[in-house]
Amino acid sequence: MLFGSIVNAVGIIVGTFIGLLLRKIPDQMKQTVMIAIGLSVVILGIDMALKSDNFFIVIVSLIVGSLVGEWLRIEDYLHRIGTTLEQKIGKSQSGNIAQGFVTATLIFVVGAMAIVGSLDSGLRQDHSVLLTKSMIDGFTSIVLASTLGIGVLFSALPVFLYQGGIALLANVIHQFLSDSLLNLLIAELTATGGVLILAIGINMLGIKQIRVANLLPSILIVTIIVLIQYHY
Repeated sequence: MLFGSIVNAVGIIVGTFIGLLLRKIPDQMKQTVMIAIGLSVVILGIDMALKSDNFFIVIVSLIVGSLVGEWLRIEDYLHRIGTTLEQKIGKSQSGNIAQGFVTATLIFVVGAMAIVGSLDSGLRQDHSVLLTKSMIDGFTSIVLASTLGIGVLFSALPVFLYQGGIALLANVIHQFLSDSLLNLLIAELTATGGVLILAIGINMLGIKQIRVANLLPSILIVTIIVLIQYHY
């Protein structure tokens, strides 16, 4: 049941170590690669955001979610974790751990493949979607680690917990959610996640620094709104 999630986490770890071996490339090349990644992430975010059937739900979720995130100060908490790790590992070797961790986690976790793949693993023991995602995440982690450092490695844990949790709860989720409701929920989750991915791309391009982690509660808020709207 957890096979796909385990492979996904291992793929990220392996990809990170390969990426760290490539960190010796010239700084100018790293900057160009980072711009290329940022542009790709922006396009991915826009594509995901357009999956919404009712974008008003996404807007409300982002507004409420950002208020909750700012109140909880999620971004500050993650940066404190990153600072602690940097002190233990050595920032000169690790890069900006918080940035690498947050960026990689959001890219790997937010999206339809994580949800659909985990449900397939839990309900049908079909790991094909997560195995495909593992390959994509593995190659992505190589590129991210080569520019952002070892912080990408730590994203493997939340990816495993998130996808593994969905897989373990898949049968319970399926009992309470009809196929139509599940499809609607996935569409709005993907769209909301797409906006977060877009924000990551903007950060990577250096256009404006957005506290993306403080937008994470939007994922929970959009789930609640969709469930309420569907039943009423």
